[in-house]
Amino acid sequence: MSAADPTGATARHALRDRIAYLFALSRPRFWLYLAGPVVIGVAAAAESAADLFSPAAIALFAYFLVPANVFLYGVNDVFDADIDAENPKKDADGPEVRYTGDRWVLVAVVLAGLLAVPLAVVVGPTGWAALALFVVLAVEYSAPPLRFKTTPLLDSLSNGLYILPGVLAYLAVAGSLPPWVAIVGGWAWTMAMHTFSAIPDADADRQAGIATTATRLGERGAVAYCGLCWVVAAAAFAVLHPLVGALMAVYPVALLGVVRSHVAIERAYWWFPALNTVVGALLTMAALTHVIDPAVLFEVIA
Repeated sequence: MSAADPTGATARHALRDRIAYLFALSRPRFWLYLAGPVVIGVAAAAESAADLFSPAAIALFAYFLVPANVFLYGVNDVFDADIDAENPKKDADGPEVRYTGDRWVLVAVVLAGLLAVPLAVVVGPTGWAALALFVVLAVEYSAPPLRFKTTPLLDSLSNGLYILPGVLAYLAVAGSLPPWVAIVGGWAWTMAMHTFSAIPDADADRQAGIATTATRLGERGAVAYCGLCWVVAAAAFAVLHPLVGALMAVYPVALLGVVRSHVAIERAYWWFPALNTVVGALLTMAALTHVIDPAVLFEVIA
């Protein structure tokens, strides 16, 4: 390539821009919302250290870390393009990006979704329903004809899709579904987290004529709803193990702290990814104690 012909440099620059766009579209702050349950599911199901790094565990973690986030949030951005025109989070200096109709984005999102198909081999026939449910909920949360995000309560309920990676991981390693109380607790947790994250978008949603659990209940009602769901989650996990229930109780306690301190939800919302990471790490370490000697585990951490 000659110096007078910058085509190669231009192509590389365009590729970097596209990768940067997809990186922002995938919401890196929230990658662990899908990949974290995989880690917890594998740790809870493992019977040996080898299970932690089995091909199935690695494949599921790799997919739900990035491609699944590109798929999930890409579908959301494509079908929310009109709404996002009024969303300040999508401004040039905001934490997210706007979809502007580029065809290559559609191709990338579709390919990211199709990468879920090979996972059918990983999870086996028992996991096909859960895998299909993830794909359907990821699409229909934002896309017609169901577009769950525009129906109060269903928008919250459909976000149970975030625990399905953990269900699939547990199934792939253990060969059976996780305890039903764990599924119930995890589902209730996602319902609360979804509505809590929707509160900052409530004004933009109202302006666009979109009804959600957050817009229907108002901020105070939505906060109370989140607290109720998090209490249900903590109670369900307490049935699984009292210490796990106690750990999950940090969410309604943290929410109460936000309310009593009068911190804006728009600000507190951005603290929760860190809280989720800490809680997820503690759950994972607790699950690992039946595979790795606790003394060795804590020595490695220290």
